[in-house]
Amino acid sequence: MKKIEAIIRKSKYSAVKEALHEIGVKFFSYWDVTGIGNEKEGHVYRGVTYSTSDIQRRYISIVVNDDFEEPTINVILTYAATGEVGDGKIFISDVQETYRIRTGEKGGDTLK
Repeated sequence: MKKIEAIIRKSKYSAVKEALHEIGVKFFSYWDVTGIGNEKEGHVYRGVTYSTSDIQRRYISIVVNDDFEEPTINVILTYAATGEVGDGKIFISDVQETYRIRTGEKGGDTLK
């Protein structure tokens, strides 16, 4: 099993979510996060643009069976990309075991 974590633009979240559901990823967690990166966003207040290094993003955490790793990554790469600096990052790590709390069941079937 793999844990796929992605930091993406908030404006791309809906498209990524819908595409993940279409390929069969039914459950994942997400958070609104603020980070510092290479992109500089400008905020306009009363006609004056203020530059800030704090960037609003959405953080997605997904655990999938090994056979879903590549399709999940491809969906994020396809639907989160704008081609501009600040599109985000994807991180992959191994998951040794999962448990379904309700039944005590363990293993890859708990992700279904």
